[in-house]
Amino acid sequence: MRSLAPLKIGYFADGIWSHNAFRKIIAHKDFCVCFITPRFDSTDETLHNFAKTHNIPYIKAQNINSPEFLAQIESFECDIFVSMSFNQIFKEPLISTPRLHTINCHAGKLPFYRGRNILNWALINDEKEFGISVHYVDSGIDTGDLILQRTYPINDKDDYSTLLRTAHTECAEVLFDALCLLQSGKAERIPQRHIHEIGFYCPARVKGDEWINWHKTSREIFNFIRALNAPDLGAKTRTNTQELRIFKAQEIKNTPHYIATPGCVVGIEKTLQNPLESATQDSTMHDSITAESATQNAMILPHLIIKTLDSTLRITHYQCAKALKIGDRLLSDILTGGGDKTLIFYLSSSPIISYLFFIAMGVFYHKFITLFSTFTSLFNTACFNLILRSKKCKHKSNH
Repeated sequence: MRSLAPLKIGYFADGIWSHNAFRKIIAHKDFCVCFITPRFDSTDETLHNFAKTHNIPYIKAQNINSPEFLAQIESFECDIFVSMSFNQIFKEPLISTPRLHTINCHAGKLPFYRGRNILNWALINDEKEFGISVHYVDSGIDTGDLILQRTYPINDKDDYSTLLRTAHTECAEVLFDALCLLQSGKAERIPQRHIHEIGFYCPARVKGDEWINWHKTSREIFNFIRALNAPDLGAKTRTNTQELRIFKAQEIKNTPHYIATPGCVVGIEKTLQNPLESATQDSTMHDSITAESATQNAMILPHLIIKTLDSTLRITHYQCAKALKIGDRLLSDILTGGGDKTLIFYLSSSPIISYLFFIAMGVFYHKFITLFSTFTSLFNTACFNLILRSKKCKHKSNH
């Protein structure tokens, strides 16, 4: 493939990773960003300011596959379209509009971990590494041929926030290097089926997925909690009277495996640090659990030792309204598989609401029984009348 200089790029982007990548791309003498298309509902002022500073057209589109948008960008005659954290699906003929078609940077080790929220899923699955892949876009979701892929180790000190920081930096590096390969004509296409015939897809995580199931092993719960350690996240659990958000946990070495009630508080370890001091000293803590939450808690939070399916787990960073004691139980709600616990929580946390709810349920049950009895009586009467009529008809026919 011949070298293309400069490489004319249409940039579909959002977020910190796209900012880091843009800085590297715009500084390269052989790269030219022809236009920037942010997410349609974007409030990303950084990208907008980049466009103003470098005099680059900034084009929002509710539907990038519409004929109107295609006509709008056709005049740029781009060599390649680049997607970095963009949230619309590319379709034909948009994909193949540029000479080199369209590529995407994905924070997952393809052909595994296609889809959404990949860093969370990698931690939940106890992976020892995660990948960043640059691939061609095709009609599937993250299924196109690979151009470049790199992997990064995951250790037990990592959580969602540490992986995200790595991805923010390294996505820019891998994308830039892939563009250099394409610009020089040295890029290879590696079909994903050459790595694995099937691979797998991860769905987007939704509200309700953050609830802890204490009927899992200590390792599984440890992974789940660290997968949600971020300012706007946090794994959730509850007692009968309050909801807790948990941000960090520790596995307890050499703890025996034994059977007891999962979710039960079986130990409390007092700590010398105030939550505010701990939050200041721990680099992995976040705004949601630093000064504001420590002030709200207004107490020194001890470490909690919680029984899991197989052993115990130490909870070190969490939020709660009032202190827990040994014997308190953290509930799993495993029958609902996570989901929205709003009704369940309010019924369990408010005796008045619970009382009114069950009165309403009692009234409903009484009405239902009354209606059912009335219907049954009418049905039996109708059947009896039909039988009588049938007998009268037979009697007349015999005469």
